[in-house]
Amino acid sequence: MSKNYYYGHGKLLLTGEYLVMDGCKSLALPSKLGQQMHVEYRPTSEPKLFWKSYDKDNKVWFDAVFELWHFDILKFDETLVDEAQVLALQGILRQARKQNIHFLREQVDFHVSTRLEFPLDWGLGSSSTLIYNVAQWAYVSPFELLEKTFGGSGYDIACAQSFGPVVYQNLKRGPQWETANFYPSFKDRIYFVHLNRKQNSRDEIQRYRELAPSNKDKLIERVNKVTEACLEVVDMGEFQNLMAEHESIIAECIDKRPIQSELFGDFDGVVKSLGAWGGDFALIASKNSWEDIRDYFYHRGYKELLSYDEMILQTFPRFSEPEINLKRELDHGLKAL
Repeated sequence: MSKNYYYGHGKLLLTGEYLVMDGCKSLALPSKLGQQMHVEYRPTSEPKLFWKSYDKDNKVWFDAVFELWHFDILKFDETLVDEAQVLALQGILRQARKQNIHFLREQVDFHVSTRLEFPLDWGLGSSSTLIYNVAQWAYVSPFELLEKTFGGSGYDIACAQSFGPVVYQNLKRGPQWETANFYPSFKDRIYFVHLNRKQNSRDEIQRYRELAPSNKDKLIERVNKVTEACLEVVDMGEFQNLMAEHESIIAECIDKRPIQSELFGDFDGVVKSLGAWGGDFALIASKNSWEDIRDYFYHRGYKELLSYDEMILQTFPRFSEPEINLKRELDHGLKAL
């Protein structure tokens, strides 16, 4: 019996939500928490795929069996999962087979178990980490697999395979991303609060497409400048201003009120939506003490707060301040030429 192991990191999108679909330069942050996938191979005369998924508390939340010719569903546990979820996994498997006709052709049983390291309702990427892990297993492009199944910009796939912040663009010629030296000295003043409501990313993408703002190109230019400024920022007040400016741009883009004016108008600091507006997590940037911030949100029913270090993966080498300053001087010099 042989085994394989795959892993993908979760994600948060700091800048460029919605507009990332159309090539906006976006700052994406991989999370420390992700999803594991273990595959065991057992010889058999009648090959099948056995799939179980476990939540962060090691409880089974998905259990299904597929045949391997067309990935038809043989059975699934209706007490745990509905048919739509099983069909979604079936769609991923069938698309992986289209991209690699040799995928799961061996004369063995495949026993797959996945384990989430974060709650299912956190919106950190249970789908994107699954797509990434299956793609690694099938030796196919995770970006194509995402595009042909759930859709999306692909920034979450970049996060799944990265070990620190990235600047991501969804360009016509394909996805492009690079390591971002985003390691704010004031990160101990940045927190993440779970908003207790899940947003359907596909529905939000459709809504954005239907809105089709006429000034989209100008909005992208403005967000690009915010993203670039975030990579240079050294002052907490300046960062707060950038986050507030970004909220106003996206509010104009999708015709919605920013979450701070909607829910947290009296908060001393900045609250910024992350990803699809109205759900999952928001960023908090405040000079107040942790105790004051915690009490403010606790009293309003928001009890899941994480610090920057608890949430964000940062294992890329960090440049020193002199190196950062030298890079800025060189960049400015090149721009002046």
